[in-house]
Amino acid sequence: VISLSFLSCLLSRNNFVSSAKSTMAPFSGSLMGMGNPLLDVSAEVGQEILDKYSVKLDDAILAEEKHMPLYQELVDNHSPQYIAGGATQNTIRVAQWVLSANGRPDETAYMGCVGTDKFGEQLEACAAKDGVKVHYMKDPTTPTGVCAVLVKGGERSLVTKLDAANNFKPSHIETPESKAIYEAAKCYYIAGFFLTVSVDSLKVVAEHALSAGKPFCLNLSAPFIVDFFGDQVATALEYADYLFCNESEAAAYGKKHGLGDDGKDLKEVALQVAASPKKGGKPRTVVFTQGSSATIVACNGTVTEYPVTLLPKEALVDTNGAGDSFVGGFLAAMLVGKDVKDCVEAGHFAARFIIQQSGCTLDKPCELKL
Repeated sequence: VISLSFLSCLLSRNNFVSSAKSTMAPFSGSLMGMGNPLLDVSAEVGQEILDKYSVKLDDAILAEEKHMPLYQELVDNHSPQYIAGGATQNTIRVAQWVLSANGRPDETAYMGCVGTDKFGEQLEACAAKDGVKVHYMKDPTTPTGVCAVLVKGGERSLVTKLDAANNFKPSHIETPESKAIYEAAKCYYIAGFFLTVSVDSLKVVAEHALSAGKPFCLNLSAPFIVDFFGDQVATALEYADYLFCNESEAAAYGKKHGLGDDGKDLKEVALQVAASPKKGGKPRTVVFTQGSSATIVACNGTVTEYPVTLLPKEALVDTNGAGDSFVGGFLAAMLVGKDVKDCVEAGHFAARFIIQQSGCTLDKPCELKL
């Protein structure tokens, strides 16, 4: 079973050829993302699969040796869907989906590393179909990365095998086309998963954002990033004008750093993270999503909660990509000059749409008018 949006990318070779050509056009948009491009292998599973591979719902981990049979098991026994994924790439695709519906095509660009294989071609074609200019680094020696998306009762667990995504190098940022893209962009977004790959590349982009006075946005992405890549998080956080994460990641950060009653008081965690040291003169805005509970926003010593419109449980299909989509909606609204309240509402709209789809698929036009 293959999702409709992914299938449409596969059916036409012309789609891929035109997307390859489009990467040569100068970028004149506003939002650039950099991260780990992955092919999501998404399947409904029972508790026995979660137990067999020692994974928990609402979590994301990097694959270890014990997880290697999982991918083939999904293919053999669970009729998976194959969906263009990767956290930052999802966010950029959703942001473009919203912007395109508001008269702003060709506003987004994305960089990451893929293999020179069919999966890499398919990811590029799908991103281009969604209106994103991709400028991938291509590694001919390593396959494109994949992510097992294990869905049970609408909740998901992610097990990522980075492969080529792990091989992104600062040398790609130094190419003339890459430099032209990040210098033209007006806002930058990088998910925390990229901190396991190339902090040096992140710093190139973040230093440019800092010197040019452009907003740099970061996501903590997963509790394991907080727990095991603390130095990398600390380096990136100093640049972050906007920090996003969900309640699990916020609690993990609070616990690790002794904030907000060791992560139990998320509003206090948000306030303390917002007030923590940063480069540049702009205040940091911290945004914590909490699923169906209110979104927390802290800035300048003030914390505000924004309620979420509840979705009937029967309408929930899959929470994979919900947080990525929230950020995509938020950034799209920010780029057209909306205030924080409207940005949060745009984020809620995008996340609500995505959790009614299988994976981060954009088969319907965006109905949000900013």
